[in-house]
Amino acid sequence: MSNDLLIIRSTPAPLETVCTRLAEVSASHKFGVQAVHNLREKMETKGVPFGRECRVIEVCNPRHAANVLGQNIEIATALPCRIAVYEEGGRTILATMKPTMMLTMFNAPGAAATAREVEDTMVRIMDETCRA
Repeated sequence: MSNDLLIIRSTPAPLETVCTRLAEVSASHKFGVQAVHNLREKMETKGVPFGRECRVIEVCNPRHAANVLGQNIEIATALPCRIAVYEEGGRTILATMKPTMMLTMFNAPGAAATAREVEDTMVRIMDETCRA
């Protein structure tokens, strides 16, 4: 699974276990869970059958968010960081957009170092979650 815009990891651990672990690992890196969206449940409550499990977990570090928002408030459209957790081929997949790639949409060269730091941390969070 290669994609220049995404960070993708996989694990044999069950989806529910991964979601719980992701919240714990994120907190250990000073990223708090802002929201969890259960896409299957949400779609079904709207009358749209969706047979796959998929969670979107929003995580944020307020210090990093304040830094990039201070560069360009339009970056708020890309916050918080979102990690999709879904099942594919008998494995649980974690995927997120690369913060460094998303930053290229905005005129905020002063935020590049923060985007790199966030991206490095997101990789660590996803790797540690998959090791459990």
